Amino acid sequence: MAIAISKSNLVVVVVVAILLISCSTLSIAISDVGPFIVAHKKVSLNRLKSSGSEQVSVSIDIYNQGSATAYDVSLTDNSWTPDVFNLVSGNVTTSWERLDAGSLVSHSFVLESQVKGLFYGAPAVIKFRIPTKAALQEAYSTPILPLDILADRAPEKKFEWAKKLLARYGSLVSVVSIVVLFMYLVASPSKSNAAKGSKKRR
Repeated sequence: MAIAISKSNLVVVVVVAILLISCSTLSIAISDVGPFIVAHKKVSLNRLKSSGSEQVSVSIDIYNQGSATAYDVSLTDNSWTPDVFNLVSGNVTTSWERLDAGSLVSHSFVLESQVKGLFYGAPAVIKFRIPTKAALQEAYSTPILPLDILADRAPEKKFEWAKKLLARYGSLVSVVSIVVLFMYLVASPSKSNAAKGSKKRR
């Protein structure tokens, strides 16, 4: 009986030890997650009729979806070829002292181009530091679709404005047309009768 009790106690001790080891390992894993950087890059085009150039507006949102703060965060988006794009406002690089867990920062700048053609941009690069590692960590933004700079746009078809007016004011135009036609029909017999009367007088 004494041997059976010692065996059961041994099993309990082993189970407790396994649970303690598992809990400590889990807590180490959770604390080691650190910052998790996600960056979303967006681009919009705007044709400038005055200068005949294409304005490119770039915005980058950076999220820290991890459980720790990222330090010395820097953003670089220098894939815009100087021969094709001129920087109008803002900068293609910027930095932040820290990015806390669950926080968001944004950066934007505006470029201008007069070179026609497709442009394939690269993702922006985000570098940051975490206290547990000496080397800088890197993350990349989402890519962008190819930009068709100064693309030929189909000219507006003739009478397109008339179609738009009919689509918007179709019922009103129909009523006005019917009224005008009715007035014309009413006025026509009186004019013809007046013409016949003048002929008879002659």
